[in-house]
Amino acid sequence: MDRAIGDGDHVTNLLRGLEALTKQNDELIQLDWSAAFMKMGMTLMSTMGGASGSLLGSMFVSMGKAAKDPDMDLTAVSTIYSAGVESIKARGKADIGEKTMLDTLIPVMQSLQSDAEQNADKATVLSNMKTAATQGMQSTKDMLATKGRASFLGERARGHIDAGARTSQLILCVIADELSKN
Repeated sequence: MDRAIGDGDHVTNLLRGLEALTKQNDELIQLDWSAAFMKMGMTLMSTMGGASGSLLGSMFVSMGKAAKDPDMDLTAVSTIYSAGVESIKARGKADIGEKTMLDTLIPVMQSLQSDAEQNADKATVLSNMKTAATQGMQSTKDMLATKGRASFLGERARGHIDAGARTSQLILCVIADELSKN
């Protein structure tokens, strides 16, 4: 996907970050949420290249700063995740509708906020999360890119799903699937 409308390094950079996090797994599971998110963010910033490393790293650092309460109820998860998404918006100077990962992340944020307000059950929250992520990702296909390398392609970027939106959707759907097992 990134080769079609970007510079083709998205998956390589993402794998580099995931490998670094995998090596830290034993250490991360010993930390509280705040410290774990902070360490994950710093690791992503120092190991991933491209814009994704900076953006995802900032997201996790912001989530770490917001993760003050050891209880991870839905309201806390929504607040923490929202802090992370808002940091990407600020750092990337982007918003929904610009053919970026935010087109996946923001609908999930809105879904979590709504479900927290309605005190939705776990199965509903996870289903809504997957639906929001998938619909958000798919919405990028016909968008005109206004950020990143794809913005230089103009109309030629239409018809392609944004790589960051797709990987964000995959990650969020895997998280939902794993959480549904517990």
